[in-house]
Amino acid sequence: MSLPRFTAPAWFRHTNIYEVNCRQYSEAGTIRAFQESLPRLKEMGIETLWFMPLTPIAQKNKKGTMGSYYACRDFISIDPEFGTEADFKTLVAVAHEMRFKVIIDWVANHTGWDHEWTITHPEYYLKDEATGDFKMASGMDDIIELDYNYLPMRQAMIDAMAYWIREFDIDGFRCDLAFWVTLDFWLEARTALDQQKSLCWFGEFDALEKLEYMQAFDASYSWSWMHASAAFCKNETSLDHLRNLLLQYAQLPMHHLPVWFTANHDENSWNGSEYEKYGSRALALAVLSFTWKGIPMIYSGQELPNNKRLDFFDKDPIAWNGDYALHQFYKTLIMLHQQFSATSADTAEMSLLNTHKDASVLAWHRKNETAELLVLINMSDETVDCVIDHDQVHGNFTDIFSREITEELKGFHFLIPAGGFRVLVK
Repeated sequence: MSLPRFTAPAWFRHTNIYEVNCRQYSEAGTIRAFQESLPRLKEMGIETLWFMPLTPIAQKNKKGTMGSYYACRDFISIDPEFGTEADFKTLVAVAHEMRFKVIIDWVANHTGWDHEWTITHPEYYLKDEATGDFKMASGMDDIIELDYNYLPMRQAMIDAMAYWIREFDIDGFRCDLAFWVTLDFWLEARTALDQQKSLCWFGEFDALEKLEYMQAFDASYSWSWMHASAAFCKNETSLDHLRNLLLQYAQLPMHHLPVWFTANHDENSWNGSEYEKYGSRALALAVLSFTWKGIPMIYSGQELPNNKRLDFFDKDPIAWNGDYALHQFYKTLIMLHQQFSATSADTAEMSLLNTHKDASVLAWHRKNETAELLVLINMSDETVDCVIDHDQVHGNFTDIFSREITEELKGFHFLIPAGGFRVLVK
């Protein structure tokens, strides 16, 4: 594969991401209402806010009572459901003052049926040969596909993306279904828009499956891991398969980082909360998200925790109760990821470790010249007593949650409950 053409902003190499579902974040479901949560999220350690689409939602052929955020009616304005352009400008300005970064969801592959371009520029769309109408996106009857062979449409799309940089000073894009859009468009768009501002580019694809898209994007989804770990929790695959996947992600080129998550808007709404998917292993897999090489991501409400599936096309607000039970859990992991040099994607060596319980325990070690990190997660349904089988991991380690000090790891027995974990630093 050719060398990367682009360089990610330095901050993005070491960030975390919080996905904002504005509609369901509060009863009001507005940008202003979400802004009230910024101090809490800042205290938790959140660095990058990703907003699901805020653009006007198509009404023709819409799903549910409110329609899909991903069926756009206009690329350069904000749906009144969420507020106004002034509201978003204010939020971005305040977020920047608080040292957050702000990225927005960009849906380039398709629009809703009543997007303004269907009237002003019907030639921008693919046509269905059977009906003569616009071509419906595969399996989704509320959206229609754009024609990326038509150069004026490509330029119009880039101009629309530039609007959000110019008018709102956003810091990057999360590109929806990036692999549905031709790669040469993303290369063209990034070449043009990075001249306006150094942006982060986070694509919805899995680098293990779409290697070529790493040319345009700084980060991508760990879909293969997400599906395999869910399958493991249903007894449908092996722990060795998970180990193999982790090693594949660790071997991705240095310029490209996988994004790790246990929930996002699609997974929560269609496949269930992390507790439905992973059961007792949910928090252990969250630990992996913050300690394997890459960028960790949290979805709206996971710090509550949110145990329900949020409706996608109707109003269904998160049931905040003022008790953020997992706030400290995530804060501890975020601080580790931010401040501990052995979690660096740029400098830390990493390796999987063997234990006396390899059928149940995933264990790994990360280190650089000044620090070491040791993680063990119990993927079984029973308490395990395991010993690290590695002569090079030794010395005094401290558990980041309990603050317990293990003075010598060689021969030390870790008693880990079902779905439990140990995260130790030296």
